[in-house]
Amino acid sequence: MRVSLKSTFLAAALFCACCAGAYAGRGPGGYPAKPVRVLVGSPAGSGSDVMARAVVQKLTERMEQSVIVDNRPGATGGIALQIAAQAIPDGYTVATLSAQNVTAMLLGTVTIDIPRALTPVVQMISQPYLMVATPSLPANSVKELIVLARKERLVYASSGTGSVVHLGMELFKSMAGVDMTHVPYKGSGISMIDVMSGRVQLAITNVLTATPLVRSGRLKALAITSRRRAHAFPDVPTIAESGVPGYELGSWYGLLVPNRTPAPLIAHLNREVSETMNAPDVKEKLSADGAEAAPPNSPQQFRGLIDAEIVRWGKVIKTLGLKERGDGR
Repeated sequence: MRVSLKSTFLAAALFCACCAGAYAGRGPGGYPAKPVRVLVGSPAGSGSDVMARAVVQKLTERMEQSVIVDNRPGATGGIALQIAAQAIPDGYTVATLSAQNVTAMLLGTVTIDIPRALTPVVQMISQPYLMVATPSLPANSVKELIVLARKERLVYASSGTGSVVHLGMELFKSMAGVDMTHVPYKGSGISMIDVMSGRVQLAITNVLTATPLVRSGRLKALAITSRRRAHAFPDVPTIAESGVPGYELGSWYGLLVPNRTPAPLIAHLNREVSETMNAPDVKEKLSADGAEAAPPNSPQQFRGLIDAEIVRWGKVIKTLGLKERGDGR
């Protein structure tokens, strides 16, 4: 049977069109051709976990391949970051990074040098924290909390020694002139269980973890740590307006990949994640929970944020008189 040149070109064009459709949303070389693993250095229910799970479904749809959350809690995120640093740099292993991982590195809980061991991809969100208490605590405001803390020894929880919430509470103690006992946990989700039960009295924790617990009455919100009141909690005052002027605490989350991951794959991940985070429905969900999607940003901009946070928290640690790593990182 004779095949005309015209029909041959038509068949080739249809084949190319089908290939283009099959790889819509794919990166260089058809990436991803297998599931992508997102390492989260904290348990289910933590801020990093909630944030990751909020976007993996959308990423799965966009990239036409499964994106899977892999929780590896411990060492204030250090275990997950160590696994990521040792992974094959092929774009199939990604790790979450938060401000608390940076502070933990400065204090030595995270033992790897994050800026040297991993490559930034994109900042995903920024958020304030909530100061929350067990419902039975006989204090319903920061002012009442300060009075109570000067009468009796209170116990507060954190998501780990060296975490931002640990340093944030130590900063609060210093500025408010009170003392409390610190009990570290392996993640914010776990720590909230003991705050709800009253085993420990209070904590500063991320809004993504705290929001559903506050709205259900299992925790009570004493204050928010941002400079201004949050849209999601208009009736919750800031710590600064509640008797501790000048107090402010915030955080952020982003993604890293192993060093030597090809730049085209990093650029593709950056674009896909940025567009996912800035989709109207995702932004609306984050805003309802008190968080904010980061504007589209480059890997270089995210690296600049990390470097600035190292300097900023290094100064806070020094001011509080806490022990820093010997190498200054």
